[in-house]
Formats: sequence, C-alpha cells, structure tokens
Amino acid sequence: MLNLTPRTTSTRIDELPAALQPLAAQSLTLARLYAGRGITAPDELETGLSGLLPADMLHGITEAVRLLDMAIDDGQRILIVGDFDCDGATSTALMMRALTKMGAVVDFLVPDRFKYGYGLTPEIVELGIKTYQPDLIVTVDNGISSHEGVARAQANGITVIITDHHLTTKETPPAEAVVNPNQLDCNFTSKALVGVGVAFYVLGRLAKLRRDAGKSTVQVSQCLDLVALGTIADVGVLDKNNRILVHHGLSAIRQGRCCMGILALLEQAGRDPKQLHAQDFGFVLGPRINAAGRMDNMRIGIECLLTEDWQTAQRLAQELEQLNRTRRHVEGEMRAQADSIVQTLATETDIEIDESTSDSGDDLITQDVTIHKTSHTDTRSIILYQDDWHQGVIGIVAGRLKESHYLPSIVFAPADTEQTGEDDAIKGSARSIAGVHIRDAIEQVAERQPDLISHFGGHAMAAGLTLKRRNFDAFVDAFNEVMAQMDDDVFAEQKLTDGPLQANDFSLWFAEHLADASIWGHGFAPPIFDGVFEVLSFKILKDKHLKLSLRYPDVQYPIEAICFNFDNDAWDYRAKKVHLLFQLDINEWNGKQSLQLMVKDLAVVEQG
Repeated sequence: MLNLTPRTTSTRIDELPAALQPLAAQSLTLARLYAGRGITAPDELETGLSGLLPADMLHGITEAVRLLDMAIDDGQRILIVGDFDCDGATSTALMMRALTKMGAVVDFLVPDRFKYGYGLTPEIVELGIKTYQPDLIVTVDNGISSHEGVARAQANGITVIITDHHLTTKETPPAEAVVNPNQLDCNFTSKALVGVGVAFYVLGRLAKLRRDAGKSTVQVSQCLDLVALGTIADVGVLDKNNRILVHHGLSAIRQGRCCMGILALLEQAGRDPKQLHAQDFGFVLGPRINAAGRMDNMRIGIECLLTEDWQTAQRLAQELEQLNRTRRHVEGEMRAQADSIVQTLATETDIEIDESTSDSGDDLITQDVTIHKTSHTDTRSIILYQDDWHQGVIGIVAGRLKESHYLPSIVFAPADTEQTGEDDAIKGSARSIAGVHIRDAIEQVAERQPDLISHFGGHAMAAGLTLKRRNFDAFVDAFNEVMAQMDDDVFAEQKLTDGPLQANDFSLWFAEHLADASIWGHGFAPPIFDGVFEVLSFKILKDKHLKLSLRYPDVQYPIEAICFNFDNDAWDYRAKKVHLLFQLDINEWNGKQSLQLMVKDLAVVEQG
C-alpha cells in the first residue's frame, strides 16, 4: 500500500465542523475537501468582491493614493518601474491601464535582467531619468529593499512610491510612500497578496478617491483578469482574499471580458477561454509571459497585455510563443546537465536514484527523480553552477530539481556570460520545500558570513541571490550547515490524500463540479484522492505511459486511468489490485468527454 497522510480523518457528517454539515448532506466528499483545507464556515468560501479585506488596512496606502491623485491633477510625469516576471508584467500593465484611463501622463520601465538586475537600482533610476524625466516613480512588485535607488531618485527631486509584497527584515526605504503587506508595520491580515494584488488595492483606493471627488476615474475591478494571472503565476497563497480576486478574474476571461493579449496567448496555446481553469494561469499563460523576461525583455510581454488591437496582440503573442519554445529548449539542455551533475554527486556520496523521464506539459515537471537519503549526514540541498548556464531559466531548473529530489535547490549562472572570472558575479535562483524558509536560510548564511553574499531577497518558497564566483563553494558549505540544523522530518516528503471517493463521485458531473467548486492552487491544494481498484486491463502507450481499465466497488462501469511517464520496468504484469493516488480529470477525444483518473502514485497490492 502507498504511504499517505490524510488531510482530514473525518469519515462521517457528524465528524465535520458543524457549519459544514449542511453541505456534507449534499456532498460529503466536497465537505471533507473543505475541512481538510481549514475551512470551518461557509462564509470562508464566499467569492463576492464585498468579501475582500478593506484597503485602509494597508499601511501607507492613504499617502500613496494622495500623491498619485495629485500627480494626475498636476500633469506630473509618472514612471512605473516593474519586474521582469509575470507578476511584475501584470502589475505594470494594470498600473498603465488604470492610470492612463484616469488621465495620467505615465510610462513604464522594466529592468533588463541581463544588464541591470532586479529592483529600483541607482542604474535604473538614472536610465529612467535619461529616458522619461519622471516627476514620480512608482515601483510594482519590487522596491522594498531598494534604499540606494530611492536615495538616487530623491536626490534628483523625484518622488518615490513603493508597492511591493516581498519579505524584508530591514528598515523600510525612506520613500514618500510604501505599500507592502509584508513590511514591518503593516497590519493587513492577508500577507499573501502578490505584487499585482498590491497594485490593485492601490489603484482601487485611488479610483474611489477620484470618483468621490468627481474626477476622471476607472472601474479597476474590470482589470481582475491581470490580477488573477499574476497571482497564480507568482504562486501566491490562495487564502480567501486571493481566491476572490482569482475567481473574478477567471470569470472575466471565460466570458471574454479581458485584455486582447490574454485571448491571443490562449489562441497560441490552442486553449478555449470558456474552459480555462485557475491552474492554466500557471501552466499555460504564465510561462509565455515569463519567457519575455527570461529570454529577451519583458517589454514584449507588457505590450501584449496593453494593446487594444487584435492583430498586434496576435503578433506579440506569437513572439512570446517563440520565446517560450526557445526557453524550453535552453531549459531542457540545462536540466539534462544538472541531472548529470546530480547523478555524479549521488554516485560519489552513495545515494540511490530512481529515474524516469517526461516530456509532457509546459512548465510541468519534466523528470521524476527520487533521492533516498541514506544517513543524516548526507547533503540536504542541491546547489549547482556552470559557466555557460543561462540566467533566464535558472529559477525553472531549480524548481524542477526541488520537485524531483524534494530538496531545497539553488541554481546559479553568470551575471554576464562574458565575465566568468573568480571576482565576477554569479546569480542564483532558489526553490524550497515545505518547512524550509529559503529566504531566511539564505539570510542566516549572510549573518554568519557577511562577505559571502552581495544581495538576496525573496519568499519562503523562492528567493534570489548574488555572490562572487569565488565564494560559490563557501556558500554551499555554509548553506548546508544551516540545513544540517533542521529536523530529519522536514526532508521526508509527505504525500497527502483527501481519502477515498464515494461510488457516485466517479462521474463526469462530479469531475466538472469539483473543478469549479473553488479556486484550487498553492495554499488551497487541488483535490487528490486514493483508493484500491481491481485491474481489468492495462496498456503501455508510447513505451512510457501506463493506461489502466479499473473496477471500483459499487461502480457499475469500468474506470479509465492514465499514469504518465511510468517506469515500465516497475510495472507488475500480474497486478490484480492496485492502490492509487489520483486526481479526477475529464478526457476529451474526438469531441467526446469521459472520466479519467490522473494517477500520481501507484502500488500493486495483489497479484493474479
């Protein structure tokens, strides 16, 4: 049997929270799903915009709105300084769209990651002054650590408003206004807002102020398509506040009430907007927008989200599609090299590796590799660097390694591939596992050895850092010292299940109902079930996929299941019963729909 951990142990209606029991009378499975995700009352599932947290809880928002309102009225030149990922792109596009409709004189600038790096640096301020001569700079999705950049702007008489969501343990930069739910003195109860969510709150409060004063304004809720895209693509935790934002953005796109660029990107991907789900923001749209910042310049992605012309949107979406294909090629080569290095290290340290490959999905896991740690002294991280690696895809490769090996992973590349000397800068992108706050772990290294790391920042699950090439080995040792202090249990992957389905849940209706029952994603995990099935028949497809026809107690028809990228050598051809961990899916083939189980793990429990 599989070793699984149940999200909830409730098996009867009377074991659930009292407020969920009326729902359980209609669907015990759905009530159990909500209980397993911490829902204790129906109002936590409400999706009305009136359920959003009030904007005045955000520290600094009143001053930020006052400055923006005055800048619009006085015709001041406003410059939006964004970030080169999807959250930064959607934040920038949202600011540009809303402020323009309010009558602002506004432009945007996104740092080229290969020239300027991240954030409001003095160099970006100088570029902004040279190109746009701004009176006011507004950062989106960055700035909370940009003390030098703020000082440079203010020295040139420029007002600075910072809107950001990244974590910091340092003093807030002395900008004229700072809006960040994660700054030290903010009491906004949802810390899960991403950059575009913060921008939405600022613009919403600004629009209300101007509406009340009879000034030119805009309905910012009409831009929730951008908020939904940025929130999911940046892996924002789906607390109630974020679920509301994503719900309305998703609904708008399904109804075609969204920017041309999103529709053009969906056309490139061959996806029907009416059938879009929240996960598609991360797997379909996000990677195509991100490809601009990874491989070229994010301006292409932002312009795609800004254009009102369908032909222009199609042209830009096609450019993004091509950049994404290039990204996948570069990433594939780097991933193969990374796996080879990990294999070598594993051999040297006597770690057993089970490997199988995948080529499915856009930003999905492309290889499933499990490292079995043989003793508590084994390495507890994967940290890699190569002189010829591409800075634009190191975050994706780190994410792949983290998922495959269930270890915190950091991948470095040269800041400039023409400069790979010992004193030249290398940039790292880190991805983490539950229980390891990656930004705090890097900060511990920085506190113990202040000369190792030049810059760093990020979240619990993702971070970035810069150091000199000569310091790489010392950083690896220092980081692993921090990991060595953590409990062994942290590094043991826990596979969660929502338990068994009832017989009547094996239906197309329930699969469709389940997909739309909530906004599923990070922090509100998509439903996953387990059960023991009788094997009626099986097929091996393309030498790497296992297709099963199954029987389940009290279900009157065969149930189809697919396990992608299955190790054929591990399949027992005599299998009579199997224990599956699976998600419900709808398979479409030749215009017909059928229920299908997407198998995530499998164990043979009885042989014929």
